[in-house]
Amino acid sequence: MNYTLCVPCLLGLEGPIATELRRLKLSNVAAENGRVYFTGGPEAVARANVNLRCGERVLLELGRFPADSFDRLFEGVRALPWEALLPKNAAFPVKGHSLNSKLFSVSDCQRIIKKAMVERMKTAYGVQSWLPEDGPVYQVQFQLMKDRVSVCLDTTGPALHKRGYRPAHNAAPLRETLAAALVTLSGYRGREDFADPFCGSGTIPIEAALIAKNRAPGLRRDFAAMTWPGFERPVWDAAREEARSREFHGDYRIFGSDLDPAAVALARENARRAGVEDVVCFEVADAAAFDRATERGILVSNPPYGERLGNQRAAEAIYTAFGKACRALSHWKLCILSAHPDFERAFGREAGRKRKLYNGMLKCEYYIYPAD
Repeated sequence: MNYTLCVPCLLGLEGPIATELRRLKLSNVAAENGRVYFTGGPEAVARANVNLRCGERVLLELGRFPADSFDRLFEGVRALPWEALLPKNAAFPVKGHSLNSKLFSVSDCQRIIKKAMVERMKTAYGVQSWLPEDGPVYQVQFQLMKDRVSVCLDTTGPALHKRGYRPAHNAAPLRETLAAALVTLSGYRGREDFADPFCGSGTIPIEAALIAKNRAPGLRRDFAAMTWPGFERPVWDAAREEARSREFHGDYRIFGSDLDPAAVALARENARRAGVEDVVCFEVADAAAFDRATERGILVSNPPYGERLGNQRAAEAIYTAFGKACRALSHWKLCILSAHPDFERAFGREAGRKRKLYNGMLKCEYYIYPAD
């Protein structure tokens, strides 16, 4: 059976995700603001979850319909074929959000959706009293926007940026999915030198190593739909085996550096957990002294914006010193993410291209400087 599937994402990443899905040979790929749709069965669900680098999760959409009143929301949800996917003992918690809609109370929407599902399931399974909800978990997600609702099941579980190589307590300014997108948009594929002179805990160089190796980011984790009937483990084992068969084994030159020795030590440990410690070299170094000779290289970095340092002037001083070092480089393409409004002035050069991206809720520009 084919389903309508959806990958929510940070604004600006719809294009790279659509390209990823097409490379996975998935069908009917279509991008919308903040979401990319495609169709497929359990095999497509597994392949997308295991392989996607830039998306946040894979949702199975049950339906989209107008919902400008609680009655319409209830009837629309009750009309969906829940029993085609959920067994009688399924647990189905509900969560979601509402934007620019008459139904602005998320808790009331959750209650109405749950009530409609219970009524549908009780009728479908001939249950008079209550549903046990002691079986596999089907997380229901809804999105209400401008009085239209999308109702989905989350096939992923913990978000796709949780690759497993970064400890849960280790906060970082950049999600793995956005780091992978920055590397993808830079054009890096493992052929040239790669560097991040503000590497922090190493997320960008580690994602670059995974891309160079063509290693699927979801190989080492489980997913919510693995407990669902029809989506059992053999489907996921096949997706993982297919992904492993596409891995590359080459000589890669990937470098990360940071002024903080503790951050560099953490980056090395994260690379070890990711299984790429053999291709990424981390060192303690000042970005203002960055100087690496190469025939061709790509630099991707997420330097401080000002928020982390407490003020924007400190960030500007870093940009100015780093920009001076970069002007002495040859054969390097520079790709730098920043939310600072005066980045180009402080850096000392206007970018050849700019792309608007969001780091969480923070609007940024991705500045791309072609190689000299």
